[in-house]
Amino acid sequence: MGILKRRKNKKFSYSPRYYNDEGKGSPYQLEHKFDKFRSTAGDAGGLVHRFKSAWSEFRDESDRKTNRRVLWIILVLVFIFLFIIDFDLSIFFS
Repeated sequence: MGILKRRKNKKFSYSPRYYNDEGKGSPYQLEHKFDKFRSTAGDAGGLVHRFKSAWSEFRDESDRKTNRRVLWIILVLVFIFLFIIDFDLSIFFS
C-alpha cells in the first residue's frame, strides 16, 4: 500500500444461475424508463452538446394538444381559486 497509489474498486460479476439471456440483455441493468424515447439520452457529447440537442428537441417537437390541455387546466385552477376567495367576476362583464 503506497502513498501515491489509489486502491482499486472490487468488481463483482454476478450471473444468475437459471437465467437464459436470449439476446435481451441483462435484467439487472439499470436505465431510465424514458431513455428509449429521448434523442438526447446516451449522446457522447459534452454538456453543452446535450443541452443544445435537448433544447432543439423541445422547440421542434412541441405538442399542441398537450399545450392546450395544460392551458385549460391552469384556467380551471385559476377560476377555482377566484371562486374560493370570493372574487367578484361581474367586473369583467357589463
